Amino acid sequence: MDLSTFDILAPDLPVVFCGINPSTQAAASGHNFGSASNRFWPVLHLSGFTPERIPAREDRRLLAFGCGITAAVPRATRSAGELRGREIRESGDGLRAKLEHFRPETVAFLGKAAYEAIAGGKVGWGPQPARFCGAAVWILPNPSGLNRSFSLADLVEAYTALRTERSSSLNRWMACVDDRSSARHPDGKKES
Repeated sequence: MDLSTFDILAPDLPVVFCGINPSTQAAASGHNFGSASNRFWPVLHLSGFTPERIPAREDRRLLAFGCGITAAVPRATRSAGELRGREIRESGDGLRAKLEHFRPETVAFLGKAAYEAIAGGKVGWGPQPARFCGAAVWILPNPSGLNRSFSLADLVEAYTALRTERSSSLNRWMACVDDRSSARHPDGKKES
């Protein structure tokens, strides 16, 4: 199975969330962050990225809100702990190629491991001083249900900081989507 089909990307998105790799459950369902214990979708809603909680099976709707999803490593595993640093580093070229092609404004790495392995060196949480493939970089806590180091409130606080920082870009994106969806043919029918 080509796990790059899990990418939800479009050119010039304000924010792309970059997980470390798809879970085996995501690979089986065909949808990102689909585990019942994963807090990604509730956190996106509670932090203001989406107006309602989007079900994982509707993950492509995220594009309408100016956000995308990709993974640093395409191989699905039960746990990101099954990946080795070398595999993550070697996946960096593929990730760079994707990001250079789609040119997001911000890449939000979900957890420190992937960014540290690919970029080299230790990082803190939140915005980073260096850019990655031309994009601003944020490091956010991984919302996996296996990551119990962060409560739901901690996750919402961290993601809200990014949402607040990118609010003007995200709002512009959504206004453009609204304009396109309300465009009409001269005969009054909505464009598809």
